[in-house]
Amino acid sequence: MHLQFFRFSPVPFAVAALLGAFCAGLQAQNFPVTAAQQNTADQAARSGVALSDLAPQAPDSYTVKSGDTLWGISGMFLKSAWRWPELWGMNREDIRNPHRIYPGQQLFLEKSNGRATLSTRRGAGGSGGQPGNTVRISPHTRTSTLADSALPTLSPQSIEPFLAEPLIVDALEFATAPRIVATQEGRVLLSRGDRAYASGDYADGSTGKTLSTGQGKPFNFRVFRNAKPLKDPTTQEILGYEAQYVGQAELVRGESSTEVQEKDGERHSEKVPATIDIVGSKEEMRIGDRLMPEPPRELRNYVPHAPSGPLSGQIVSVYGSAVAIVGSSQIVVVNRGSRDGLERGHVMAILQDGQRMLDKTDSARTPMKLPNERNGLLMVFRTFENLSYALTLQVTRGVKVGDRFTNPN
Repeated sequence: MHLQFFRFSPVPFAVAALLGAFCAGLQAQNFPVTAAQQNTADQAARSGVALSDLAPQAPDSYTVKSGDTLWGISGMFLKSAWRWPELWGMNREDIRNPHRIYPGQQLFLEKSNGRATLSTRRGAGGSGGQPGNTVRISPHTRTSTLADSALPTLSPQSIEPFLAEPLIVDALEFATAPRIVATQEGRVLLSRGDRAYASGDYADGSTGKTLSTGQGKPFNFRVFRNAKPLKDPTTQEILGYEAQYVGQAELVRGESSTEVQEKDGERHSEKVPATIDIVGSKEEMRIGDRLMPEPPRELRNYVPHAPSGPLSGQIVSVYGSAVAIVGSSQIVVVNRGSRDGLERGHVMAILQDGQRMLDKTDSARTPMKLPNERNGLLMVFRTFENLSYALTLQVTRGVKVGDRFTNPN
């Protein structure tokens, strides 16, 4: 949705405040705010937060810049960046939705009676805070998309590629998905610009999905390979299958059939596979790779917050990494999903498993296990029923498969 509003030059603070309030009230995008976040914000809105919860170098004021993230701003004001709902709730009259903070807005930190509040107007907690001077303004018109300018929680470059690439699939669904069956001129590998042929029909009676250009049928597909099982590190239960993303394809012609007459006069039907064009490639594709419909693109944003109840689990896999130990800004798969109450935006503490050893100071050499040590944070950004994808944050030592996670507080 494009919105038209006025640009003023020069802009007095009063006008800027009015424009900020106007923009804050617009429904640019209906991002969810959970009941727990709402309750936390309401409580903070009534009393602010304790000064002891502020970051040591919290600024008295800050002007939001292009490229900022909610996570970064929260960490600037608070000791724990995942407590963003409390930062938002410091003054909900001005900051009505954490997804509607835009570059150019100015945030002011007010301290009184051992508590802190955050406002977009200096002295908002006092008697008005409105400037006394008036400036003549001349309006000009411009068009802008507010949904695109709102601050993301994390840098889009960190997770955007992974929103399209990894896919948790059901084994049967993947096994019966349309597949590439032939290439032009006997090519072994396919890349962007190549043409190939695909089919969703299976002669053995499997329930496949025929590729069709009919109304309401998908035309754009992602291409996947090798649905590997993801197992719980402790129970070894298969929680799902992760398909490897290799590219994108566009349907040109649907599947059909043709009548063929043999020399002896008999006629029979032959299937004609669908025609596809490869329109994007991460890796070279080949016969046997599977096609899954391209899901509708949605604008995602996340409010970092702790779960409302206890949650714990383990890291199952590290996505796209050939090394066993990874650091910050890596994508990991965890063994909890929507079934367990995990949701987008949940921030969890990573725990490094304590080493098992013998007590050499004891003549009996008693076995012992050292305590688990906090090793950083992760934030969930995509959930499935039994599994979720998360981004590692603030890792102090290497993270590995099998490491545990739990509530951050």
